[in-house]
Amino acid sequence: MIRRVLAVETSCDDTSVAVVEADGRVLACLMAGQDLHHARFGGIVPEIASRNHTHHLLPLIEETLARAGMTLADVDGFAVTSRPGLIGALLVGLVTVKTLSLTTGKPFIGVNHLEGHLMAPFLKDENYSAPQGFDFPYVALAVSGGHTTLYRVDGFGKYRILGRTLDDAAGEAFDKFAKRAGLGFPGGARVDRLSTVGDSKRFDFPRAMLRDERDDMSFSGLKTSGARLIEELMPHDRDELKKQADEFLARGSKDPVPGLLADLCASFQEAVVDVLCARLFRAALRENVSRVVLTGGVAANSRLRARVETWSRQNAIIPAIPPLRFCTDNAAMIGFAGIQRLNMGEISPQALRPEPKAPLDKERTGGV
Repeated sequence: MIRRVLAVETSCDDTSVAVVEADGRVLACLMAGQDLHHARFGGIVPEIASRNHTHHLLPLIEETLARAGMTLADVDGFAVTSRPGLIGALLVGLVTVKTLSLTTGKPFIGVNHLEGHLMAPFLKDENYSAPQGFDFPYVALAVSGGHTTLYRVDGFGKYRILGRTLDDAAGEAFDKFAKRAGLGFPGGARVDRLSTVGDSKRFDFPRAMLRDERDDMSFSGLKTSGARLIEELMPHDRDELKKQADEFLARGSKDPVPGLLADLCASFQEAVVDVLCARLFRAALRENVSRVVLTGGVAANSRLRARVETWSRQNAIIPAIPPLRFCTDNAAMIGFAGIQRLNMGEISPQALRPEPKAPLDKERTGGV
């Protein structure tokens, strides 16, 4: 019986380490971000991400164990993201955990990053636990910079994809729009902050595929529409947009003020949220489930969270929306998913390789 694991997440640009127990309790979870290293390039540079994981990971493991009041002798095994993600970044975490497994003689398990997101609602600490009555089955919307997928989850390892983006992920659309608007990278949180004082009805952005009977989504047209609208602004409006963006960034992305930039952000954000909510709400009713999950980095968006919570109350649905620390890429969710698989008899071999692409609906559970 695996009671406790040390977990590592390095699938993209965040280095995270956690100590997690079998019931989902998070004893410690730390993260080292890399935003400043990638900002000047306008997006994540895989080679820089890998190098920074190498720099951060071992000190972070030591600090996480210390925060949990433990040593390696106190954990029963290890969990690590092995798929999907940036292959160089995945390799850093995987090689590190393989080495820990060899030196301690304790088992390790490679975990699908997306499975971790779907299990995030079951995590708990002193400030969060799943809502009362939350359990399987549920419909989950996993939405981030790299993934936007709608699942039906009937149990651990029992996942069915209902729909997915046919092109850009929602988080990618947010970041590309933010860059065009002069907000830099990463931009999703900045768009969200400005939207709180903006007029979401000022600009009419497209909502693709809303009448489509499928649960699939598309954000490429919205992204293009946002870029074109900014390009076609009158010269004095473009100057004003740049001025407002520069002032907002100079304030450290604090204290947003109403204006053209805020209205653009609010209108763009509302279009993204409309599409995501339409898909999630329709699927929940059609699948006849009484629980929904919102997870992934874009689940940090305040407007999206509020819309899901309001709709759920109105429709007698239990919403499970993890706090921000468990929505973004974190090792705690990897640890919980890993414990479940280890306790089902699964152990990864030392020959395990990282996989840049790995659909979650192909995952199965069972012994080695």
